[in-house]
Amino acid sequence: MSRLLVDADAIRALADILTDTGLTEIEIAEKDSRIRVVRAVSTVAAPVQTIAAPAAAAPAVMPVAAAPADLSKHPGAVKSPMVGVAYLTPDPSAPAFITEGQTVTVGQTLLLIEAMKTFNQIKATKAGTVKQILVASGDPVEFDQPLVIIE
Repeated sequence: MSRLLVDADAIRALADILTDTGLTEIEIAEKDSRIRVVRAVSTVAAPVQTIAAPAAAAPAVMPVAAAPADLSKHPGAVKSPMVGVAYLTPDPSAPAFITEGQTVTVGQTLLLIEAMKTFNQIKATKAGTVKQILVASGDPVEFDQPLVIIE
């Protein structure tokens, strides 16, 4: 019978990364082992640590502090391509990339998402007017979460 080995130091290190980056989930895999650490979004700042079950297990449902579900289906919704932290400015003292009511062009930077210490530009996929900005600087975002509505 095989014995489950838990690397407590690795779990602590992953939990620290979650805390530092504002992410809610991180997973590492090496050969036949996987460690997945998930932090529940709540008023308590303690990370929830789990070891992932086999791939057949149903994924955990994480609460998303996002726009109502109808905005995710909006044809002008610009959605997050990754999990990370959203930033509306290139640095804290700079003006925002966009404002509500502003006209944007295809390829214009709308905001940044920091993931794994890398800042990724989120660009407009169509030209139009920014009708609504659905996140604030520093907000954690999930994959496929609506960020901006362009009409």
